[in-house]
Amino acid sequence: MKQQDFTAGPIGKQLLSFSLPILVTNLLQTSYQFIDSLWVGNLLGANALGAVAVSSTVIFSVLSFIIGVNNATLTVLSQLKGKDDEISLRSFVNAFVVILSGMAIALGVAGVVFAKDILEFLGTPSSMIAGAVSYLQINFLGIFFLFGYNFISTVFRALGNSKTPVRFVLIAVIVNAVLDPLFIYVFEWGIEGAAYSTIVAQGTAFFYGLLVSIRFKQIPFSIPKLPKREEASIILKQGIPSGLQMMVISAGLAAIMSVVTSFGPDAVAGFGAAQRLDSIIMLPAHALGTAVNSMAGQNIAVKQWERVRQITVYALLLNLAAMLLAAMIIFIFARWGIRMFISDEGAVAFGTEYVKIIAFFYPFLGLNFVWNGVVRASGAMFQVLVLNIISFWVLRYPLTFIFAQLIGEEGIGVGIAASFVISSILAFGYYRFGKWRERELFKETAQ
Repeated sequence: MKQQDFTAGPIGKQLLSFSLPILVTNLLQTSYQFIDSLWVGNLLGANALGAVAVSSTVIFSVLSFIIGVNNATLTVLSQLKGKDDEISLRSFVNAFVVILSGMAIALGVAGVVFAKDILEFLGTPSSMIAGAVSYLQINFLGIFFLFGYNFISTVFRALGNSKTPVRFVLIAVIVNAVLDPLFIYVFEWGIEGAAYSTIVAQGTAFFYGLLVSIRFKQIPFSIPKLPKREEASIILKQGIPSGLQMMVISAGLAAIMSVVTSFGPDAVAGFGAAQRLDSIIMLPAHALGTAVNSMAGQNIAVKQWERVRQITVYALLLNLAAMLLAAMIIFIFARWGIRMFISDEGAVAFGTEYVKIIAFFYPFLGLNFVWNGVVRASGAMFQVLVLNIISFWVLRYPLTFIFAQLIGEEGIGVGIAASFVISSILAFGYYRFGKWRERELFKETAQ
């Protein structure tokens, strides 16, 4: 459970050793959702699985916001770690605990109260609405645990420890896999059993993380108290744009789905299967983006700009190697990969064609994760938000729509691929010429 100081030492070795556990954590989180769907689908049937799927879109939006806010946590705390400022680190951890706890409670209450309204707004079929409402409300009751264990994991990474958070997610996966059939089938709790299984698993991961943090003094927790005004200001200025970044991405994906649905059920099913492959392919890029955020943050804090540049170069090279390898594998085994999720020939044909069009453009999207991760590490959250808005709403959605109109369903892959390339050029442009290096994250507290 050793913390790492990224302001010194071999960059390549540090990047590999730090990003690999993050990759494993992300893979476990993906398997968590897969196992949950597997039990629900097999034990309760297609209607229940549909109810869970609709509810999960709402939960994913909330989780996206949590991940975004945690990116701000990573930036702030990694810079304090780089400065070796233990007093401020302890104070900011307290401030994050208080503010994020408030957010979690507010979201939980709102989610329970408005669950039915949200699901009706999304057009949930009447046959699914009762199960979906129960599932969503129970998940909102346990949202504090989701906030909690994600926050603890992020603090560990900010302090240079990416290995310990693997345990939290592994525990959640194991507990969920065991309790799902027990609660759903043996106790006959149905879809509510799946929801209770989820929050018990997340609660177990949270309390285990809290125990490890306190027992081994890995995180400087203190008795919660109201944060200073300057601390709250920094957290909100970083956290809100960062949370919105993820929600912009989530909304952008929904907009692209509206283009896909215009081509009928085969396209929807094939695209859905391709998106599941996409979530696996992008795991290395996600891991590198998180690792770079923490490593660059520590060095930006002490203005070691040459080391920040070297971290960026190493991450870019590692990204290209990993993503090109993934692209080759997915191109060769595209049809087999799509068939893992669906069997209808029309849907398989669409999914296979889409994956083959887009496969070798994934490395460009990976470059975005690296450059945006470095810029985010400086505290330029609003600028990264603007880049994401451009990426999804100025480029990806319009290009997908235009190419789909011009050349048919193949245009969906062509439009998305083109947006990857242009987005990476814009991300590099801001990384190279933007004023993110001039950011002074703790100017307010210094004054």
